[in-house]
Amino acid sequence: MASSIRKNRLLFIGIGLFAALLIFLVIPSQKASSLVAEAGFQRVEAGFGIPSEPESGAKYVSGSPESISYHSAPSVETSLPSSKDSCSNKKEYVVMIDAGSTGSRIHVYTFDTCFSPPKLLDEQFKMLKPGLSSFDKDTIGAAKSLDPLLQVALDTIPKNKQGCSPVAVKATAGLRLLGEEKSSAILREVSRHLEKDFPFPVVTGDGVSIMDGSDEGVYAWITTNYLLGNIGSKEITPTVAVFDLGGGSTQIVFEPVEGEKMLEGAHKYEIDFGGRHFVLYQYSHLGYGLMQGRRRLNSLVVNLTLEKGGSTHLVPLTEAQKKDFKSLNADVTLKHPCVPPGVKAENVKVEMDDGSVYLVNFISPAKDESDPLAASASTQCRFLAESVLNKDADCESKSCSFNGIYQPSLRHKFPVDSDMFIFSYFYDRLEPIGMPASFSLQEMTDITQLVCSGSSLWNQFFLQKQSIQELEQEPLWCLDLSFMTVLLHTGYDIPLNRELRTAKTIAGNELGWCLGASLPLLDKNSGWSCRVSKDY
Repeated sequence: MASSIRKNRLLFIGIGLFAALLIFLVIPSQKASSLVAEAGFQRVEAGFGIPSEPESGAKYVSGSPESISYHSAPSVETSLPSSKDSCSNKKEYVVMIDAGSTGSRIHVYTFDTCFSPPKLLDEQFKMLKPGLSSFDKDTIGAAKSLDPLLQVALDTIPKNKQGCSPVAVKATAGLRLLGEEKSSAILREVSRHLEKDFPFPVVTGDGVSIMDGSDEGVYAWITTNYLLGNIGSKEITPTVAVFDLGGGSTQIVFEPVEGEKMLEGAHKYEIDFGGRHFVLYQYSHLGYGLMQGRRRLNSLVVNLTLEKGGSTHLVPLTEAQKKDFKSLNADVTLKHPCVPPGVKAENVKVEMDDGSVYLVNFISPAKDESDPLAASASTQCRFLAESVLNKDADCESKSCSFNGIYQPSLRHKFPVDSDMFIFSYFYDRLEPIGMPASFSLQEMTDITQLVCSGSSLWNQFFLQKQSIQELEQEPLWCLDLSFMTVLLHTGYDIPLNRELRTAKTIAGNELGWCLGASLPLLDKNSGWSCRVSKDY
């Protein structure tokens, strides 16, 4: 029957790719992998957590990638530990704020410290836009932008516990890209605001700071493997590789096969968990997050137009126009190979490497999906994405990813039976268009080509109207998917037949670096002390 469906689709559009993709979208993967939702933590010399021994019987449930949970039912709640003594009410709280490039997010974690090691009981999460980097000339506004998030902490943590619940603010690529002077001014005001106007003890030292990219990736690796129960148990279990895609940077962290001798350098990260020693490869590629990827591709199109003299009306915005660009309408429309036929991206702000800014509209080079230019445009989009990775840069070692950066080969130096988790913007672009929790990179490439082929085809292949609405509201979705697939395949050299997993949460707990960075703060010697209670 599947064969018949495939043949009919081939006759209908003449492209076998789409038929296979339709089957892929209708029939989600049923592969399973074990996980543990609850994990404890103990402080170690490296400053990271050790999960407690995994519980038996926890299984991966395929389907929606939003969360991995114990049950096939929609619930993703973690089963809480039970204890009959009075200590079961002894809870500790940690507040972590992720100041990302496109928005800020708060995570309020609740731990039961009666257990040894403590167990994660709950996580409250909220995000808002824009990020702190949008307030480069308004430090007070930047600090106050966090108030709605901190209200979540005030509402979650009992008042008598707030003075002993540490808070940390970790900024990532967005603030790094602002430069030292502006980013430091913002963080100083954030720290002052927290100290003066909120009851939570602020972690000293690097408590309010720009997080090093290497820490960001490793903390995400800890979070993921902690929640899956891969680290800290008595049994030696394989660990997963993580690929985190933010707005300004992207991180890769994995444990190469045993016996692999990595080159020495900052990419080599050694930690100890539960009697096991891990040697990790990690790297944070600053400037290659999704929003920076967009900027790079869009600026290439503008540059090519300027070099060819293709538009005499293409002029940069003045300083006054830059401040008020949202009230402007673009006068120039350019052809962009990463915009599908039937789609128009209007009033796109394009920031160039020299600091100049243009406001343009983008349309496809093809009139519709039947136009021969449609296929070549998709190829050109992929070529543009590959060109910004600088894959041809000199590699001083035997194995590199992109930009000449050393990386052990994922084809040969990462176990074939170990999982690869992609999250953050990877999830945000794949889940709304119906991708399951598990898929191959080839399937991701196929759906990218479908999205880029034109809006008139979306109704035929996307079964959910919501998916089409998402694509219509974001005209650069094709660009985003193209950049992501090229990053994974060409950049990181992941084989097309390799299976990937994506999720937003595991057992209701958010993926990313925040949990991994919060675990050490349970230690009272981690740079904070309880504050004297007063009215705030």
